[in-house]
Amino acid sequence: MKIVLDTHAHTIVSGHAYNTIREMAQMAKEKGLEAFALTEHAPQMPGTCHEFYFQNLHIVPREMYGVRLFMGVELNIMNEKGEVDLPESTLCQMDIAIASIHGPCYKGERTEEAITAAYLAAMENPLIHIIGHPDDGRYEVDYEALVQGAKEYGKILELNNHSMDPDCSRSNAVENDTIMLNYCKKYQVPIVMDSDAHFDTLIGEFDMARELLTKLDFPEELVLNRSAEEMKKYLKK
Repeated sequence: MKIVLDTHAHTIVSGHAYNTIREMAQMAKEKGLEAFALTEHAPQMPGTCHEFYFQNLHIVPREMYGVRLFMGVELNIMNEKGEVDLPESTLCQMDIAIASIHGPCYKGERTEEAITAAYLAAMENPLIHIIGHPDDGRYEVDYEALVQGAKEYGKILELNNHSMDPDCSRSNAVENDTIMLNYCKKYQVPIVMDSDAHFDTLIGEFDMARELLTKLDFPEELVLNRSAEEMKKYLKK
């Protein structure tokens, strides 16, 4: 399965990544990607950029080195109410928005019930497109409820390649992704597989995610970023 669009990547702006926009775009070209999304960490993540950064993204060219750029954000889900850390007035300017739970930013309870409620509440936000790395075992979730919620609200669930790296701080990703993907097959819920790259050589790297999809015989038509056109159709919808 060829993936032409990486919808989750970071630059030096996020504070703990190491390359510029141009360096990421040039590497995306070398990797054969047609497009990628820059989804910098939203303001509540320690060390990242101010809201002003996202408000000014309209000045960035949407194509570099022949690669299409989607300018977006990785929001922080703050609590069980699904509140995120950019206002609607800024969020509506983003090409793509991922909502994730990160330890330094999440202030709610960390029970399975509370984490599930947080994801489902975030899904109600029409300006959010993707739920990021819901496979992190540090934040237990009811995966059937998560997938059913994605079905109801028309959201995409992320298969995060970085989560499966043995050096990643997230836990039990492969086991949790297996459960989630099987429910996605059952309920016909689309996914994207992403690199979550914080260094240029990692953009477009999906080997672990692709291996798991192959093992589970996951339907190719449910992987939206196999086609830039399919992804654009979803975003317009």
